Amino acid sequence: MIITERKPLEEILESLKGHKNIFLIGCGECSTTCKTGGEPELANMKAFLEEHGKRVIGSAIPNAPCIAAQTKTEFAKNINKLREADAILVLACGLGVQSVKDSDRFSLEVLPALNTVFGAVMDSKGNFQEKCSMCGECVLGVTGGICPVTLCPKGLLNGPCGGMDKGKCEVDKERDCAWVLIYKELEKRKKLDQMKKIHPPKDFKRAQRPHKVLMVK
Repeated sequence: MIITERKPLEEILESLKGHKNIFLIGCGECSTTCKTGGEPELANMKAFLEEHGKRVIGSAIPNAPCIAAQTKTEFAKNINKLREADAILVLACGLGVQSVKDSDRFSLEVLPALNTVFGAVMDSKGNFQEKCSMCGECVLGVTGGICPVTLCPKGLLNGPCGGMDKGKCEVDKERDCAWVLIYKELEKRKKLDQMKKIHPPKDFKRAQRPHKVLMVK
């Protein structure tokens, strides 16, 4: 799940300066779940833009705008409206924005309405929690399924720092120390011997951007 938040409305208006006819793109998955890019949010954005002199000529909500085929299908359905557009405003994550830009046949200006915040899991109460840094070198197999790279503010790989106090993090006294959680999990699994293994520094080359995975050669 990619977590997004709406940009300040003033910033959105400023980005649309010089553009009159706007086409809106939402997201049927992550942004809909975050309540930043579903049908209600597109309706609210349309009303706001029209109050400020813009003309919203159409909108579409691909299930996943980050998948080019879905975006292109929506573009094909709305091709006549897109011919009238000056710009496309995307209520989706940065991946969605760039996918829309890559799929646009009319060379329109493609602009983001949202800020992309982090990747997360959703708990049983509907709260979003960042759990993975997508670092390219997963250590969950030796840390009891708890990620120290993400959950420890210092990203420590070999146990807690000297600032841990009574199981809490020195950076945030309300937060459990990731390595205390890891210790308890490994203790429960009778795998505390894994704590004795020294993990080498991470290979940060694996986290260099941009990544590319070729599925078709």
